[in-house]
Amino acid sequence: MHLEIPAGEFSGYIFDLDGTLVDTMPLHYRAWRDALRSAGLNQDLDEALFYSLGGVPAVEVAGILNRHYGTDFDPLGLREAKEVQFAALLPSAPLIGAVVDFARMVARAHPVSVASGGPRDLVGATLAFHGLAPLFPVVVTADDVERGKPAPDTFLLAAERMGVPPTECLVFEDADLGIQAAEAAGMRWVKVPRLIPSA
Repeated sequence: MHLEIPAGEFSGYIFDLDGTLVDTMPLHYRAWRDALRSAGLNQDLDEALFYSLGGVPAVEVAGILNRHYGTDFDPLGLREAKEVQFAALLPSAPLIGAVVDFARMVARAHPVSVASGGPRDLVGATLAFHGLAPLFPVVVTADDVERGKPAPDTFLLAAERMGVPPTECLVFEDADLGIQAAEAAGMRWVKVPRLIPSA
C-alpha cells in the first residue's frame, strides 16, 4: 500500500481506527448485515450505503438504516446486537501494516492519537486485541463528543488532548466523511485506500 504523505512538518498525528489502522470495515459490514437480518430485515444490507457511512457513530447508522429501509428497529438494540456480532469477528481482522508502521515511526518523536467514530468499549477492545493500545496514549471515541464525523469535534478533541494546534496535525482516514471532518477541523489528511481482498 502506498500512502500519499503531504509535504511539510507536522507536530501531531491523528489516526482513525476502522479501515485505517485495522482492516475491520468488512467485519463491520457483516456484523450490521447479520444484526439487521436477526432483527427482521429480509434483504442484504446495501454495501455501498454501508461504506458511505464510514465514521458515523453506530446509533446514527442505525437511524439512517431505519430511514433507508423503512424499518423501525430500536437503534440502541440494533447497535448492541451489531457489536456482539462484531466482537465475535474481531480476531480475524488484520492490521493495515503501512499505516501502523508509519504510526510507530512518527510516535518516536511526536504525539499520536486515535480518533474514531466507534464506541469506547469497542475501540478499546480493538486496540488491545491488536497490541496497539500502548502506542496511542490519546484515544477519542464517539462517547467523548456530541457530534460525530463529519463534524470536526472528534479530531479537534484529539488535537487538544495531544496539546497540538489543529493546523499542525495530520489525519489518516479511510472514509470520505472522516476526511470532511479533518478539513472542517483545519487539518491536512492522508486517504488510506480500502484494502482489496486477495482472491
